[in-house]
Amino acid sequence: MPTTSAALRAVALAASAAVLLVAAAGCSDSGDKETDQEQSKDLASQKLNWQPCPAPSEAEGGGTAPSPLPGGTAWECSFMNAPRDYAKPDGDTIELALIRARAADKNKRIGSLIFNFGGPGGSGITTLPAAAADYAALRTRYDLVSFDPRGVGRSAAVECEDNSRLDTYFAQDSTPDDAAEEKTFTDSLKSFANACEKNSGDELPYVGTTNAARDLDLMRQVLGDDKLSYFGISYGTELGGVYAHLYPAKVGRAVFDAVVDPTKTSEQSSLGQAKGFQLALTNFAQNCVDRGDKCLIPGSTPQEIQDWIIALLDKLDKQPIAGSGDRQLTESQATNGIAQALYSKEYWELLEQGLDEADGGNGGLLLALSDAMNGRSEDGDYSNIQAANAAINCVDSKERYTMEQTKAKLPEFRRASPVFGAFLGWGLMGCSEWPVPGAWSTPDVSAPGAAPIVVIGNTGDPATPYEGAKAMADSLGKGVGVELTYRGEGHGAYNSGSTCVQQAVNAYLMDGKVPAAGTVCT
Repeated sequence: MPTTSAALRAVALAASAAVLLVAAAGCSDSGDKETDQEQSKDLASQKLNWQPCPAPSEAEGGGTAPSPLPGGTAWECSFMNAPRDYAKPDGDTIELALIRARAADKNKRIGSLIFNFGGPGGSGITTLPAAAADYAALRTRYDLVSFDPRGVGRSAAVECEDNSRLDTYFAQDSTPDDAAEEKTFTDSLKSFANACEKNSGDELPYVGTTNAARDLDLMRQVLGDDKLSYFGISYGTELGGVYAHLYPAKVGRAVFDAVVDPTKTSEQSSLGQAKGFQLALTNFAQNCVDRGDKCLIPGSTPQEIQDWIIALLDKLDKQPIAGSGDRQLTESQATNGIAQALYSKEYWELLEQGLDEADGGNGGLLLALSDAMNGRSEDGDYSNIQAANAAINCVDSKERYTMEQTKAKLPEFRRASPVFGAFLGWGLMGCSEWPVPGAWSTPDVSAPGAAPIVVIGNTGDPATPYEGAKAMADSLGKGVGVELTYRGEGHGAYNSGSTCVQQAVNAYLMDGKVPAAGTVCT
């Protein structure tokens, strides 16, 4: 296990590749069919001006410029112009930030492999360099490319509240127990939405997944590729599915990992997440039980450990504890931190340590885990990951829940997960005050005639439950979606360390060898 600080940096990276679990924004698992629009010929033929990459912006999470890869290959960055509104392809444009590392073997280069790491709201500019070692084999034949989708990072970023107000926003009680707490909760949602409209109102109607998919096709053309080679993770699978539906003839070799279920509404997806995180917590608790006295959390059964965690959260609901500096750890932040650590089995040790320390009155580690999820750096600056997450989700999903509708759903959510159910149930109201209407209930990802797309489901995935992979494969259509199963823990499969998964994906992306449908990896 790395040091705590190093591990938390890794957790922060994982957060940008996740379908985010926050009460302020439900999952964007929805879409509908759009008619195609011709892009401006001038934009499709634009030439990118690749330059050494600068340090990430505050909206991207800050930090230092990416270091060269082993062997000396430097990261290059550029901007691509895209229509703000694809219905007006010759109207106003926005700049989309891109990053690439050129293929190691230029003689066997296939083209560009474009990554979207999820969120929605994650910065590909910061995530790809941080995760590049995991994709080193693919760089032998591909330029590795990623981007900040519209509304994210350096790509016409959505701006909402300032750092101080975000501290208050994420610390608030997201599972209100009485009328006064309910009013505070709904008032905060309204204030957040109003701030987004005030600071980014011109961009909000245009940041949805359909426009992002059109950006992908423009990017394909500008990069000089006849077909799109694509690696989508988490929300990136939904984006990829919408792309395949809009441009089936342009799909090259594509892989979807940690798959969003395109058949579920945002409510159904949130309920699925409640069950998924509950399963992951049970597996964590069982691991603790199996280790006996070595585990820091008391309990001889998974149920006893869960009950202990629930009791700790109840205490935090009544009285927050010391966190970091002058900040305290609240129940909402603790729940968020627990969920963050369940994204990967590698972070279970951090979760165990954080829970033990919180029981002793020190909430610093759980608060740091929650901060990683919310995009807060150690110096108190927030990236725009949650602002973009809310904006993209709410312009995609047409569902707008009232207080009464939400409260009626809570018993079902609590049955799905005693720990996460209420948190996710109240999250249904995340778009209730949003100033822009949503587009759809579920996305159309049918892609008849598209090339095969490898769709990977992880049986222990908390954020995008395993069943979503089959639903995606079926929805893409016969002969298009090719399902591969990984029997493991955590969010995603390719980066899990499974040689079986990596070999199957690499063989397809680099050599065109489609894995047998129904392949199972451990």
